Amino acid sequence: MTTEIQANQKSLYENDFVNWVETTVEQLQNQDYANVDWTNLIEEIADMSKRERKSLKNNLIVVLLHLLKWQYQPEFRSGSWRGSIREHRRRINDDLHDSPSLKPYLSEIFAECYKNAREQAADETGLPLATFPEDCPYTPEQSLDSDFLPTTD
Repeated sequence: MTTEIQANQKSLYENDFVNWVETTVEQLQNQDYANVDWTNLIEEIADMSKRERKSLKNNLIVVLLHLLKWQYQPEFRSGSWRGSIREHRRRINDDLHDSPSLKPYLSEIFAECYKNAREQAADETGLPLATFPEDCPYTPEQSLDSDFLPTTD
């Protein structure tokens, strides 16, 4: 591949990502492998897995955060909190359905996500961190169960 083609690919990738994707797809469909921007394509494919994992982690933190707030601030319960819990559960369950290989990852990150949610719950509620249990009071299954909402202690 010539240096000029590589420079054009890099420029397209940096200046118009959508056009770069469409061009790359067209090149692959036409089996024009010599002109595919392999360096950026490989990087993007590797990043896809990272993005899926990050999305799962972020959605789990939101679910756990709102479950804690639901349990420890019952006077502030709202449809907004319930809707957020439902929406983020749906996203997680969709991700797990589409990529079953993420299920073990969910187990790996559950305690870490709870730690983050616990700290954020203390920040958002103004309640002392010690208000919230150090270990997650919900199982992963409860956390993703559309019918589960914790009760007040």
